[in-house]
Amino acid sequence: MTSTTYEVADARSLKAKLAKAERRNKIRAFGLIAPLFLFIVVFFFLPIGTMLYRSVDNPVIANVFPDTVKALEDWDPTGAPTPPKAVYDVFAGELAAAYKNRTVGTVATQMNFQTSGMRSLFTKSARALSKMQTGPYQEEEWKTIFIKLNKKWGQQKTWATFKRLGARVTPVHFLAAVDRTFDNKGDIVPVPERRQIYLLVFGRTLWISALVTLMCILLGYPVSYLLANLPLKWSNLLMILVLLPFWTSLLVRTTAWVVVLQTEGVLNDVMMFTGIISERIQLIFNRFGVIVAMTHILLPFMILPIFSVMKNVSPAYVRAAKSLGGNDWTAFWRVYFPMTVPGIGAGGLLVFILSLGYYITPALVGGPTDQMVSYFIADHTNRSLNWGLASALGAILLAGVMAIYLIYNRIVGIDNMKLG
Repeated sequence: MTSTTYEVADARSLKAKLAKAERRNKIRAFGLIAPLFLFIVVFFFLPIGTMLYRSVDNPVIANVFPDTVKALEDWDPTGAPTPPKAVYDVFAGELAAAYKNRTVGTVATQMNFQTSGMRSLFTKSARALSKMQTGPYQEEEWKTIFIKLNKKWGQQKTWATFKRLGARVTPVHFLAAVDRTFDNKGDIVPVPERRQIYLLVFGRTLWISALVTLMCILLGYPVSYLLANLPLKWSNLLMILVLLPFWTSLLVRTTAWVVVLQTEGVLNDVMMFTGIISERIQLIFNRFGVIVAMTHILLPFMILPIFSVMKNVSPAYVRAAKSLGGNDWTAFWRVYFPMTVPGIGAGGLLVFILSLGYYITPALVGGPTDQMVSYFIADHTNRSLNWGLASALGAILLAGVMAIYLIYNRIVGIDNMKLG
């Protein structure tokens, strides 16, 4: 073999060793990040995916009344006021089985979420059906029997709702989350005005979150400026005071505001003693208490991003502006402030997104008209057990957060392009 052949063989061997070493490094790197990746998948993506799935999944009626749902597929609610006789015959057998298996209550609750009065209709009809003997009703059609039990069984609305909720995948939860529903013809219409609540709640959530964010900016910017410009000794002390709330439980901080703001609380005592007010005023269990408590809790999340940006702003820029004839206000507003806007944007985004999902603070210090979307999500999850509606509300809130983030990211990207 020639020397050239040996050189080629050595080159191939070296290349193979490098490739093997690179694969080994990739496997080692993947092994290091695998636990974190698994943690994110299990505790972040999986719950979100489950929530999104539950918002459109509706298996209850399809599982308990499969034959009835199948029989209703050929019935057009806009063409005939009630389903054909065969549907009632199938429904009678499955309703009796559901009452025996004690699953009729679950179906009745699911129907009642969509149309009030359905729970009593199903439970009473199932109870009456279980007491019937075959003799007296042997020659009578089940359709006639059901209508005699309750006239709602002869109404188009009842069966249209049953058919709509019988689908395994349905948008009814998302429609309910925006105060919409289907009518008897299948058209999307607003729910009655007395039941319209969720659009108002979403608007209230956005308004409270925006107001808390604005208050945090107004209070946090001066504190951040002091942190960035005070001597190190005083700056460290002030930073400890800013970070102190992080060392205290959220529930404790919220409860402290209950003590301070209540009618017989510290703030009312001080204002009465100083003569600011002549009689005690209500400062809690209203919108004022919610804004104050949330602003206090979320203020550090505004201060820290602004402070981190201010620390990187060189004082030479301000001195240069003054040397060119600008006064203190001009130097601050035209030079210093624009350089701190990224910190305001980051802090504002963080505080606003955190405010959207707040639950404990509004629940403790707010009144009935101050509850935010998270309260209703928790209520439907724990009390009414309407997980579909709770998931739909959560999905809409998640979509809103993502939209806000994308808009912010777009604005920041445009600003960076202009600066570039």
